[in-house]
Amino acid sequence: MEQVTQAVAKLSYARISSRKVKTVIDLIRNKNAGEALAILKLTPKAASELVEKLLKSAIANAENNHGMDVEKLYVAEIYANQGPTLKRVRPRAQGRAFRIRKRTSHITVVLKERN
Repeated sequence: MEQVTQAVAKLSYARISSRKVKTVIDLIRNKNAGEALAILKLTPKAASELVEKLLKSAIANAENNHGMDVEKLYVAEIYANQGPTLKRVRPRAQGRAFRIRKRTSHITVVLKERN
């Protein structure tokens, strides 16, 4: 019976909405780790920088903590959940105030080895 090892990296309270992150993480789901890094490097989105850094962390965790082979790694799971929203106030005309919602997200990457 083989043991299923997986390497996980999490980024909590990222100051970007989960909706913006999801467009980027959909590009690299089920891809090889090296290929996923190349895709993120060339994706012109704000979230791609955060996800790239997180993926590198997951790869380092796999190599150093679990002794996994970097060449066999692939993105088994990746998801972005909504975090708490920072509520701010913007002054408007005639003494009114409008609410600004600064959204956050929790991003998780799970890497596994291909057989």
